[in-house]
Amino acid sequence: MGERAGLPKGARVTGKSRDKLQSQLKKQYEAGASIRSLAQSTGRSYGFIHNVLVESHTQLRSRGGANRRRASAAAG
Repeated sequence: MGERAGLPKGARVTGKSRDKLQSQLKKQYEAGASIRSLAQSTGRSYGFIHNVLVESHTQLRSRGGANRRRASAAAG
C-alpha cells in the first residue's frame, strides 16, 4: 500500500524525477484535481504536494468550503 504512482512512501524525490512529478501534478491540479486528491493518489502528504506545486509556480486556487463568518456579519 505504501507505493502509488511509482513513488515509494517517504522516498526523497529529486532531480529529473522531481521535475517530471512537478509537471504531472501541475497538469492534474490545473485540470481541477484538489491537493488532497493528489496527495491520496500519490501516497504523499498534503504538504509535499503543496510544496511541489509552489515550486513549479502553479497558481493555487483559493480555499473552498463554507464561509466561517456568522450569518449576521455576512448580512452586513
